[in-house]
Amino acid sequence: MIGKDEFVSYSPLPSNPNPNVYAHYYPNPQNVVVLLPTYRPRLHRRRRRCIIYSSALFLFLLVAAAAFLLFPSDPEVHLARIRLNRIGIRTNPRPILDLSFSLTVKVRNRNFFSLSYDSLAVSVGYRGRQIGLVSAPGASGLIRARASSYVDATLTVDGFEVLYDVFYLLEDVAKGVIPFDTDSRVEGKLGLFFFTIPLKATVSCEVYVNINQQTIVRQDCYPKSLGDPLDQSADIEAGDT
Repeated sequence: MIGKDEFVSYSPLPSNPNPNVYAHYYPNPQNVVVLLPTYRPRLHRRRRRCIIYSSALFLFLLVAAAAFLLFPSDPEVHLARIRLNRIGIRTNPRPILDLSFSLTVKVRNRNFFSLSYDSLAVSVGYRGRQIGLVSAPGASGLIRARASSYVDATLTVDGFEVLYDVFYLLEDVAKGVIPFDTDSRVEGKLGLFFFTIPLKATVSCEVYVNINQQTIVRQDCYPKSLGDPLDQSADIEAGDT
């Protein structure tokens, strides 16, 4: 055993060891290859671009979805039912028209927020001239998001004197069918966070009345803001009397 105060001499390894001695201690030499990781800048840039593009696409889809959900839309208005109460025409000594309709208007809220409507106004005209207007009493309420509501109104015209279109009226009376124009207008507002957005919608209908049978024989309806008429006669219930 060597003490801590004793000196031990070491011999340095030869710089060129004897190959025979090396072969004696290592009969089967092996070569070891060490591979170091290489840096590929193009691959990293490509991955970075993919991440940026994916994030931008996700952000765009998120903004588009939010705009679709939050952007306010005018309500949809349909004439769900129309009923002819009475019609009368007096030609002597001058043309006098008496008319009464009962209507049911369907208002659909297309937004994802509740809609409050304030009024429903219904007008009737003949040959492009308005002959009567009525506002439905108590036509106000709240429509839930993506829901619908029905509003009733009665339009009555008594003793209207036809002056400008008297010849057309006499011709239609001779045919037995008189065409009338009706406009149903709904106004309301949409509460979006801290903002109040006014909304309105109008549906126009051409109603053909048989004066002999006191019935509605045909009706064609279309949104007022659109130019192409859409036949909604299949969605309208017409009364016989």
